[in-house]
Amino acid sequence: MSHSELGDAGTGVTNSSPVPAVQLSGIAKRFGAVVACDNVDLALARGRIHGLLGENGAGKSTLMKMLIGLVLPDAGTIAIDGKTESIHDPLTASALGIGMVHQHFSLVDALAVWENVTLGDAGRLDPNATRNRIGEISEQYGLVIDPDKRVGDLTAGLRQRVEIIKCLRRDPSIVIFDEPTSVLTPEESEQLFESLRHVVAAENRAVVLVSHKLDEVLHATDDITIMRQGRVVDQRYSTDADAPTLARAMVGREVSLRSERAALGIHSLDDTDLDDVEPVEPDTVLPATAQPVLRIDRAVAHDADGVVALDEFSLEMHSGEIVGVAGVEGNGQRALGDVLSSLLTLSSGTVAVDGAVVPTGKSGAMAEAGIGVIPEDRHDSGLVLDMTVAENLVLVDQSRAATRGLIDQRRLHAFTEEMIEQFNISCGGPTAPMWSVSGGNQQRVVLARELSQEPKILVAAQPTRGLDVGAIEYMSHRLETAAASGVAVLLISSELEEILELSHRIIVMHSGRIVGEMSRAEANFETLGLLMGGAAA
Repeated sequence: MSHSELGDAGTGVTNSSPVPAVQLSGIAKRFGAVVACDNVDLALARGRIHGLLGENGAGKSTLMKMLIGLVLPDAGTIAIDGKTESIHDPLTASALGIGMVHQHFSLVDALAVWENVTLGDAGRLDPNATRNRIGEISEQYGLVIDPDKRVGDLTAGLRQRVEIIKCLRRDPSIVIFDEPTSVLTPEESEQLFESLRHVVAAENRAVVLVSHKLDEVLHATDDITIMRQGRVVDQRYSTDADAPTLARAMVGREVSLRSERAALGIHSLDDTDLDDVEPVEPDTVLPATAQPVLRIDRAVAHDADGVVALDEFSLEMHSGEIVGVAGVEGNGQRALGDVLSSLLTLSSGTVAVDGAVVPTGKSGAMAEAGIGVIPEDRHDSGLVLDMTVAENLVLVDQSRAATRGLIDQRRLHAFTEEMIEQFNISCGGPTAPMWSVSGGNQQRVVLARELSQEPKILVAAQPTRGLDVGAIEYMSHRLETAAASGVAVLLISSELEEILELSHRIIVMHSGRIVGEMSRAEANFETLGLLMGGAAA
């Protein structure tokens, strides 16, 4: 389909909507040497949902941040309902009826849900009215949440619900969803979009959905725009699109089947799907050593509310194997990652690396023992966005860039350049601030930092969450390469396809316990699904 079939000047505007709710024209933005957006034209029509696809770093989030006033464009114009506007901050955007659900949480951990929802409100607060409104939105969109819960105690999925409710409570007529379902279950995502469909049609709102999940965009949107390297490369009606075509347009090449399926957001428990999964060959596992490199023995841990998060949890891992951890989110996986990150202290039980017990909850102890961690939320505990790429690369260990205890800028620069080249990190150089780097490249920075420490064990928690098809391929390859070099990889993932493709051995967690364990050859979707639901092995 040609661009003109979508509407005027290939902007994606349908002919039934002559004046778009939003018209972006010639938008350009640079961050140093990196061109984030290059002469982008985009229109959003009222009564329709517009999907915005692209690789991590394609410029989609930057484009939306300019619409919401978080980033100022270097060139181009923004028109709202036909009138050119200067959107220089989020308050201006809000006054124009624009709201955004952010991919990375903009919440205050110490405050309750209802307090976070009211942040930015003028005038006197009415806690009861806010709680009631939260309840109404929760019911309408299927996003149930306790308004009095402390945000810092919530899982990633529940925090995402708070972000969505916080935006919808202000009743914006133009809504930007930036990867809103990356931590929601498929059922939650489906109900969210069903409700959005009704609201958009009934109230003539304009919605843009920024997503890496091809299936989500195909089924939830009316129009699709694809960006690559800061430019618009394709625009079409959703009814005229299919997943392979969108994937090729996003990355400019063919992608592997598993990566495409992961980007589709498929969560099937149908055994017939196993025909499409390439199993890991048994001979890729290095010979097991007599002593496990990691031994967790009868670990018990509690969350902030005193609820048992790990319940007599025991696990052994050997060098060179990838152990996949499957389970419905909230069944102890986060606690397991936190223990191995020195963020959570065990109530009882032990963690040992190479036979030596490592104290839990002691800052730096796990890293010193040889455990590297790719955290579940890179912004929450993996990176410092106001620091540079170079500074983030040496957060764990400054010795690579230090001389006599002081940071040597020449050594730091040389080390960073080496990591940028080795891990193909796209950024404005060593001194580029971390916030200016795309999500996929931020994940590469975390990966580079952890692997440069030459860990004995690598904990990879949701390593491909929010990544596009190309970035998923890259991350999967790096994890396999790490295992082949002798690193024991603990893969904690909610993506069964990912676990089945990469793991040599799979454990299933439920209520803080291991309820099943099997080799990759023994695994199937039906068994995993039953175990994840709490059925006996």
